[in-house]
Amino acid sequence: MTSRIKILCALSLILVGLSSFAQGDESLEDLFKVDYDTPLTLDLTEEDEGEPVKQKEKKKKRNEYFGLRTRKAFTRTIRGGDVILDLFNVLKVYEGPPEYAADFYWYDYKKKKVTNSLKVNPKNAGVLHGPYVKRVGDQVIEEGWYYKGMKHRRWVRFNRHDILQDKTYWWKGWPQESKLAYYDFKKTKLREVIPVHYGEKDGEYWAFHEDGSLAVRGEYKFGHKVGLWREYYDGGRVKREVLYPADPFDFEYTPHITREWDDKGRLIYDRAKFLKGSN
Repeated sequence: MTSRIKILCALSLILVGLSSFAQGDESLEDLFKVDYDTPLTLDLTEEDEGEPVKQKEKKKKRNEYFGLRTRKAFTRTIRGGDVILDLFNVLKVYEGPPEYAADFYWYDYKKKKVTNSLKVNPKNAGVLHGPYVKRVGDQVIEEGWYYKGMKHRRWVRFNRHDILQDKTYWWKGWPQESKLAYYDFKKTKLREVIPVHYGEKDGEYWAFHEDGSLAVRGEYKFGHKVGLWREYYDGGRVKREVLYPADPFDFEYTPHITREWDDKGRLIYDRAKFLKGSN
């Protein structure tokens, strides 16, 4: 009887071991899965996670946001008898927009106004970074945050009766729901940026080669590709252009290649010339 018990115990231990081994394999497999549809979230380095660790508090530097030093600035205009104030901060050291930026907000020192443009002269630009507030008289009608010239965190708009009109969430220039995909586990090599707004693909789409050069650029509206999409070879040469309908709900329109080039930059197909020659 004793030997039988020992045998049963040994078999039980073996089964437990095999079960643990299988679970271990499964967890390793999950660990090395690359999630190419990771939703954008607020920068977790800005938030506290888990139980707080008691440590000596560092004195916060004046006008420093997300680890970068800024200086205060404002614009003042009068419209219809109302005084409109824009209160914001600009980076002390200029940083241009990333290649995939859709918007870029900066203060034009010459024109003395806030501008949204990717065409910027660094000598005349103060890049918006940190909190932003727009006032009409004493009434706040808009407030939010900027990160290196791009909308970040929560943005809200109010009417003159202090009633909330709109609330959106952003992550370094992209709507909060947008998704990023990477080539590597450390998320240093960006593969694509998928714009998502209110649950649908909407906005500028970008894809990159593994070396960081642009691979595809186009636009979505209401979940559908619209307008001209371009594909690129490594290094920046245009590969082909594909034209989609301007109206996202024009389902009778057939997308087509308009032009195509080889990797040497030679034009190998031109739809306009092809149609003209076939007539």
